[in-house]
Amino acid sequence: MMNRATMLAAVLVIGFTLLVMQLASLMQDGSYADAAMSQRQYTVTCGQAGGTIFDRALRPLTNAGTAIYAVTYPEPDAIAELLPHITEMTPLVEGLRWNRPFACRVDTAAFSSPSITIVKVPERYGMEIPAQHVLGYLVDGRGVAGLEADYDRILRGTLDTASVTYMMDARGGVLSGEVPVVEEIACTNADVVTSLDSRIQRICEEAGAGIEKGAIVVMNAETGDVLAMVSFPSYSPARLGEALVDENSPFINRCLYTYSVGSIFKLVTAAAAYEQGLTDFVTECTGKTEVSGQVFRCHDHEGHGEVDMKQAMICSCNVYFIELSRQLDAGKMRQKAQDLGFGTQIALSAGLVSQSGTLPSEKQLRLPAEMANFTFGQGLLTASPLQICQMTCGIANDGEMPVARLILGLRQEGMLPEQGKPPIHAKALPKNAAYYLQNLMIAAVHENEESRAVPENVYAAAKTSTAQTGRYDEKGVEYCHAWITGYIPIEAPQYAITVLVEDGGYGNDAAAPIFREIADRIALECME
Repeated sequence: MMNRATMLAAVLVIGFTLLVMQLASLMQDGSYADAAMSQRQYTVTCGQAGGTIFDRALRPLTNAGTAIYAVTYPEPDAIAELLPHITEMTPLVEGLRWNRPFACRVDTAAFSSPSITIVKVPERYGMEIPAQHVLGYLVDGRGVAGLEADYDRILRGTLDTASVTYMMDARGGVLSGEVPVVEEIACTNADVVTSLDSRIQRICEEAGAGIEKGAIVVMNAETGDVLAMVSFPSYSPARLGEALVDENSPFINRCLYTYSVGSIFKLVTAAAAYEQGLTDFVTECTGKTEVSGQVFRCHDHEGHGEVDMKQAMICSCNVYFIELSRQLDAGKMRQKAQDLGFGTQIALSAGLVSQSGTLPSEKQLRLPAEMANFTFGQGLLTASPLQICQMTCGIANDGEMPVARLILGLRQEGMLPEQGKPPIHAKALPKNAAYYLQNLMIAAVHENEESRAVPENVYAAAKTSTAQTGRYDEKGVEYCHAWITGYIPIEAPQYAITVLVEDGGYGNDAAAPIFREIADRIALECME
């Protein structure tokens, strides 16, 4: 019995000796000291931030606001001061439950308690989000739509986190007298600089607030920079579930979606007529005409009488352009439409790509009835608001059509983006043909007594459109898309503006007043 007890004691002594030796070794190489120190630290994270998406003047479209976090530990005076200002109670409850420091979102930075540390973090989105369909949104901190998705690795390439670190005692309490270490957002991610002008974006969003479904695009007529791009209806990243079941499909970016075009395409027909020497064409409009056994009606069933090109553009006479179709070469007509961007995709970024739309083939246009439809923008033809606005830039810019662009460059560590590539232009029209179309658009606004597109603060050139859809309501009335496209000012064009009101009816009624408001406000608020 004594021998067994002696042996057990010897084993315990040896074991204890080995443990002491191991601890001494750990202490000597410093790893134990590091482990002990790490156990005395407690870090509270206060939010993350990605790079910012800016407009062209470096006004932030994201991270425009500031989120305020109060970081403290369960200390009665601090809790009492925080309570009236906490916007979400869960972090406080968890902090009290585990008796640990915590961070909570608050509505002020003015606190007197020395136990409270304030950390400010860029707020990705505020209550109102500009250019929602351009920016896109995040899910679980990653971009899944719009520029947030296209530039996700650039905007969120590094984990940029704000934090507060406390020194703790052996019982898990905060050491008194120790100042917590604050790590602010380092802004290590790159920023994206867009061509958008947040002032014009706001103007368009406000002017089009009554549009149930539709789109507005504003571009710099010379460079092709997209200054505003608004799709209606919009949606909230905070309520994605509601948007998914909305019958108006708010996720669709209608600026990039294609529609029947209607009478704004008469500008293309006029360009083809100019280049084929048919500008002196005159015909009699009786309210209808027949092509290959198919009856085509003018919107004025009484007819317009004898009309030339200018009068036909002012009163938007369908019969004139249908009769003109008999004189036009189908191949040249189609080529002119292609020169002006029809049938071609426009890529603004990887995920923001305008559909190409439908451009009838030359073979299809050799059918007289299809050619007749084509000359006033009906039949198979479809295009997006972005394509139409780009075409308008080509007319306003004396035939040199700029390719639409949205991204100006990247901004790293506060440095401005390097000078981007110069605008790309396509020769869409001879200069004299562009002048001819400009004069027709000026006349369509200022020589039309019924025009609702005439601004008060600037002279504008424009063309409206009422595009048939082939869809009818329960009363048998056809749904029509209301369009207008134009530019300001007429003496030195700077801004091309396109408005689409989906199923909106007449262009002069639904789209022209919105165009007028946008033109007036840009002239007052943005033009030098």
